[in-house]
Amino acid sequence: MKRILVIDNEPYIQEVTQISLETVARWEVLTAGSGKEGLVVAEREQPDAILLDVMMPDMDGPTTFQQLQNNPMTCRIPVILLTAKVQDSDRQRYKEMGMTATIAKPFDPLQLASQITEALGW
Repeated sequence: MKRILVIDNEPYIQEVTQISLETVARWEVLTAGSGKEGLVVAEREQPDAILLDVMMPDMDGPTTFQQLQNNPMTCRIPVILLTAKVQDSDRQRYKEMGMTATIAKPFDPLQLASQITEALGW
């Protein structure tokens, strides 16, 4: 069973993502409400992938991603960005940073699992 960590400061997004992935794909979903919390959960739980929100207070998505990359315990976990702002220039920049993929918000809860599966080649 795949385990996905969702790092997003909006409880609604965490909930929709969790229900969607547990129902459609039967994956286990872990959640974190901030970048800092996400770093701790990622290291402790070693998920198969991370869905990471771009816009968060305190520590944004790209900063959180850099911290994940700098940690030998979490640097191999693929990260998919969830973002409301997806322009080609952003996609390119995120790809250059090493992000696996970008999924636009709002996303279709019924399509989310297949978007993740496709992005990660599962």
